[in-house]
Formats: sequence, structure tokens, C-alpha cells
Amino acid sequence: MFIVKNILTNIVFGRNLVSMKIRINLDVELAKKKMSLTELSQRIGISMTNLSLLKNGKVKAIRFSTLAAICDVLHCQPGDILVYERDADYLDNDK
Repeated sequence: MFIVKNILTNIVFGRNLVSMKIRINLDVELAKKKMSLTELSQRIGISMTNLSLLKNGKVKAIRFSTLAAICDVLHCQPGDILVYERDADYLDNDK
């Protein structure tokens, strides 16, 4: 369980402080498939509350089995739902 959305995790690499975040695009994938959160909830057997928390980035982790179930129903890859973003300040220092 490791997925986070819009929660900054600070990791020290030498002298550089790296801020990282994982953005969750569940709403984008749902829109592409013209599927509601309610329908997804019913099809994968996860509560609306838990899916809503995931969609809105209020979770600290997600089980691989949950991610697999979402991908199966939405016919997508984990990378379509989860996007890693590195802090721009770190990229400027990395030159």
C-alpha cells in the first residue's frame, strides 16, 4: 500500500530535498468510460465512501487488488490512474 495523492512526501537525497506526489486520475478515467462512481462501486464491490476518498485524494494507500479491480472494470492500466509528479524546484536543482 503506497499510493498517495497531493500529499507531499519529503525524501532527502544528499543535500537535495525532493517533494514528490502521486496524482490520482480516477475521475478522468471514469469520464472517458462514461461511468459513474456509483456504477464502479457496484461493479468492483468497494464502498462509495472508499472510492470517493480515493478519487478526491484523501487516502494514504491503495491495495493492489483494489487498483487491479478498478483497472479491470475501466479497461485501463495503473499508469492511467496514477501519475507521479516531481516537484519543479527539484528539477531546477537537478541541472
